[in-house]
Amino acid sequence: MSEKRTGLIHHPYVPPEGFAAPQPGVFKASTVFFPTVAAMRSREWKDKTGYTYGLHGTPTSYVLEERLATLEGGVQCLLVPSGLAAIATVALSLLKSGDEVLIPDNAYGPNKALAQGELKDWGITPQYYDPLDPQDLARRISPKTRLVWLEAAGSVTLEFPDLPEQVRICRRAGVLSALDNTWGAGLAFNAFDLAQEGAGGQGVDISIHALTKYPSGGGDVLMGSIVTRDPQLHIRLKLTHMRLGLGVGMNDVEAVLRALPSMALRYREHDRTARALARWCQTRPEFTQVLHPALPGSPGHAHWQALCGAEEGRAAGLFSVIFDARYSAAQVDAFCDALRLFKLGYSWGGPISLVVPYELAGMRQGWPAHLARGTLVRFSTGLEAAEDLQADLAQALTAL
Repeated sequence: MSEKRTGLIHHPYVPPEGFAAPQPGVFKASTVFFPTVAAMRSREWKDKTGYTYGLHGTPTSYVLEERLATLEGGVQCLLVPSGLAAIATVALSLLKSGDEVLIPDNAYGPNKALAQGELKDWGITPQYYDPLDPQDLARRISPKTRLVWLEAAGSVTLEFPDLPEQVRICRRAGVLSALDNTWGAGLAFNAFDLAQEGAGGQGVDISIHALTKYPSGGGDVLMGSIVTRDPQLHIRLKLTHMRLGLGVGMNDVEAVLRALPSMALRYREHDRTARALARWCQTRPEFTQVLHPALPGSPGHAHWQALCGAEEGRAAGLFSVIFDARYSAAQVDAFCDALRLFKLGYSWGGPISLVVPYELAGMRQGWPAHLARGTLVRFSTGLEAAEDLQADLAQALTAL
């Protein structure tokens, strides 16, 4: 009995090498074995030449990191438990008491909440700039500014900024720039090749990505990534990543790896449906404004077109509408409740279409002049047929 008991744990069989299949193997570990004490002492985890502990990666996570770096046009990648964890890791790595961080006023809400909460408590001052006015960004950069966040398109209201000019401003000021590239997903544009100056392109210093959205594609995985090109910046972030003890589950990594090959196809389909529905919404009298970067007249449309081009597959499946001011917030809520295919829920990029009404007045420093007054609702298109989603919107409008 004892031989069987121990033998099941220390079994000598090792499968032969050379197995190849469409999907990489799933290697899960906290403990990693070393053949000798010398190997234990000499093995290096920072440059991926070896394995030391599960938090620092396995062959499975290394594969996903390399593929994501390629997707975004970077060189190095770190995996974290969520998109917000990616934002927090960047902030904690690069900012200290007395520093300033600049954030676009239309940024992802939890980024602003982190700045107003923990960062402010730690003596880091957040400032918010107009994403559609590069000169407002330039004016707000001070000797204390250490990090500028960029976002394209903006969360909820979907303004598309002049990203190349924003990057040029940051580089001239010698300030690091970090882009929340979840909307672009590495497909709409290359974050590391935005500002053509001299012989080569220049882009952001850091691109973070909520893999929860399009790379995962199923609405069932939480994960984020931090992509860089600068080796020293990567190591700085990686050391913070290690000290915080951030890790991801290899089954979740497997799920993202399985979804990546179809991401470009899914992204194009999300884009096609969102544009069709946004154009239909423009014909409806209930809406005073429809926000989608690919629509002429939407804030920042010219910037989107100049950077991304007009073809499908260069815009995410998000659009927002602003209801005519004659409709109360309660009426808009009734519209959302009446939807059948669009489900009430946060996030986006999955197979099921989603809808969320927002209290925009409490999310911005002031009501932007380029936005109509009224209640805003954001839609995320899934993979349902566009005509079915359009019919769902039409029937729900009767609830007004």
